[in-house]
Amino acid sequence: MALELSATQIDILHKRLLDRQTELKALDAEAASWRNTVELDQQSVGRLSRMDAMQQQEMAQAEARRRTSDLARIEMALKRIGLNEYGWCTECGDPVAFRRLEIDPAAALCIDCAR
Repeated sequence: MALELSATQIDILHKRLLDRQTELKALDAEAASWRNTVELDQQSVGRLSRMDAMQQQEMAQAEARRRTSDLARIEMALKRIGLNEYGWCTECGDPVAFRRLEIDPAAALCIDCAR
């Protein structure tokens, strides 16, 4: 069974969550132009170029959805830290192992409940 997290461990993970949140927001802002609507004017963009642009747009939108999901998970983890509920499984209430949180600081479930 995992042990309760120490204040130092929570501080380390809190910083990692904030760093990742900042990184994701910066990536989202940087990638905003790739999600814009693709021009369908065949005079300015050839058929293959337009198909490539549409594929890039779809990939950028998928990445944006993943970033949005990751940001939501981080927000929930930060909220759990504020409520002194961080490091405890939201499903069963058991402690979440520090090694699991090192890999994914936004993890809300212990390894058993995550299966």
